[in-house]
Amino acid sequence: MIARRWHGRVPGSKAGEYLRLMNDVGLADYRSTEGNRGAWCLHRRAGDVVHVEMFTLWDDLGAIHRFAGDDIAKAKFYDFDPDFLLELEPEVTHFQVIEG
Repeated sequence: MIARRWHGRVPGSKAGEYLRLMNDVGLADYRSTEGNRGAWCLHRRAGDVVHVEMFTLWDDLGAIHRFAGDDIAKAKFYDFDPDFLLELEPEVTHFQVIEG
């Protein structure tokens, strides 16, 4: 199993709307991809900025390719992201998962 993590930063004033979109659009997209084992949106406020982490679990690299496309190291953005994110962080991080 492979974990995939993406990080973004949103102005606090836009966080509520962005988190709703990530719940309704982002999480639904992750979870509808064959080979996805789960998807979570983590968030925390730091002053006027809200940090958002999308944490997902996948069966294998093939499943991640189905979601992200050819270059799985690149972040997948939604049409609404540029209206909210302070920057479009271009890369994600992958981790091997030990299942116990």
